Amino acid sequence: MHQLDYLTIFVFTLIILSAGLSFGKQGGDMKSFFAAGGAVPWSISGLSLFMSFFSAGTFVVWGSIAYEWGWVAITIQMAMCISGFLIGKYLAPKWKETRSITVAAYLTNRFGKNIQQYYTFIFLVLSLGYTGAFLYPVAKILNVVTGFDIYYAILLLGGMIMVYTAVGGLWAVIVTDVLQFVILTAAVLIVLPLSLEKVGGINQFIAEAPDTFFNIFNGEYTFWFILAFVGYNTIFIGGNWAYVQRYTSVKDTKSAKKVGYLFGVLYLISPLIWMLPPMIYRVLDPSLVGLETEGAYLRMCMSVLPVGMLGLMLGGMIFATASSVNTSLNLAAAVLTNDVYQPLNPKASPQTLMKVARVATLLFGLGTIGVAFMVPLAGGIVEVVLSIGAVTGGALYAPAIWGLFSKRQTGNSILVVTSVSLVINVFFKFVSPTLLSFSLGRSSEMIVGVFLPIVLLAIYEFYAKYKNIESAQYHRYALRAQPTQKELTESLNSGQDQNTYGYKVMGWAFISIALLFFALGFWGGGGGIYLFTMGFLILALGTYAVRYASNKAKAQVLK
Repeated sequence: MHQLDYLTIFVFTLIILSAGLSFGKQGGDMKSFFAAGGAVPWSISGLSLFMSFFSAGTFVVWGSIAYEWGWVAITIQMAMCISGFLIGKYLAPKWKETRSITVAAYLTNRFGKNIQQYYTFIFLVLSLGYTGAFLYPVAKILNVVTGFDIYYAILLLGGMIMVYTAVGGLWAVIVTDVLQFVILTAAVLIVLPLSLEKVGGINQFIAEAPDTFFNIFNGEYTFWFILAFVGYNTIFIGGNWAYVQRYTSVKDTKSAKKVGYLFGVLYLISPLIWMLPPMIYRVLDPSLVGLETEGAYLRMCMSVLPVGMLGLMLGGMIFATASSVNTSLNLAAAVLTNDVYQPLNPKASPQTLMKVARVATLLFGLGTIGVAFMVPLAGGIVEVVLSIGAVTGGALYAPAIWGLFSKRQTGNSILVVTSVSLVINVFFKFVSPTLLSFSLGRSSEMIVGVFLPIVLLAIYEFYAKYKNIESAQYHRYALRAQPTQKELTESLNSGQDQNTYGYKVMGWAFISIALLFFALGFWGGGGGIYLFTMGFLILALGTYAVRYASNKAKAQVLK
């Protein structure tokens, strides 16, 4: 890379870190730090949800699949829009109605403390695996483009993410997510036309692609895999403790629905834009094999982007992929502080709880770095992400979701369902291939992982209905879950100041990014028309956000 690329990454990093750290004095209590005041605008929360899930390995995981198998990578990602719409319609408003900061708090209220402790232990252990798997592709991106040692990259990037998440809380996570969405969307919209130009146009690309490259289903990614993937993502995005924060941190159920709908719309549109570059690179260089395919996205960018723009794209990829890491760190800290430490020390002051929250963020971050070191030993990021998801997703999240709608499920029933599902899934994944020389394919693994816990939950539901059994835990929970008008008003008012400040920070960050685009347009190595166009659009967005924040602040003063 050119020196201008490194300078661009440095400036972009300063903008992101400054935005995240600026919230250090805003998160003064638990609700501010872990729920952003409880009244985050739905559009911001929806973009944050998209980036948190989208960036879990889009460039590495799905970029690898797009390079190797083609259009099916777009099919897989577009299928997630169905999950988004289902979540917006049914799950997101239900989570908001629980009035809980974390899923762990909901489990305590709905099923009891012992059940909450069981799920908390499993969640924290699995979160280390997920978050480490999310940190690895960030370092992989830096390694592919710069040659920087991947283990040093994990240490450097993990350290930066830990710091601004520990200081700024959920608002720091959400605002940096939105900034990453804007910068990365602009960058990819520049990469795509340059990639098509390099390959000789869309017709030449289609003509030279492999014969089955544009099949809707391909290889091990069959119709049944896609169907199971929709079910899995509905459960995973609708029940994952980190993503549930996005539904519970908005002001009301209507806003929670919009968060899910926005996620669905974005996944209906974005896959075609995101996945074409690595598909095009397959035509330009079909020689990548094994783990080399995980670098296809970056290699495409390196081959077409002029000086300066590569640094911009790399910076966007790094921090966008890091979005999943900071989301998981904030949630893990919330669980450790709110649901583990506070019950042990119920008289702890707000100041003490905030110190514990920040220390918990740092400790979990160190564990994440350790796991990221081990990802290459597990067969690469694709194997880690898909296997962990298939084995644990349905078993861990489906029972809690079912409990949102059922008055018959008890703590014991969901405990049995999760335990049995995990044992069976782990057996087929790790024991059966060795002892019986039998293993499930990718589609079968996903189907069993998703539908086994659902079938078990349904069996108990029908049994309890036949016996006319209703859970006493549910009735106690239902009485507690009704908010008073005073609580609703206080929740709304407490988030307004943070919303105004959040818009202000985003606005000035957008303006700074626009100036960076303009500078690259003047002094970069080409692509000026694209850079100036995107720069003016981002400048307009930033100016609007600053003015909106100013008007909101004036209105609050007049009140």
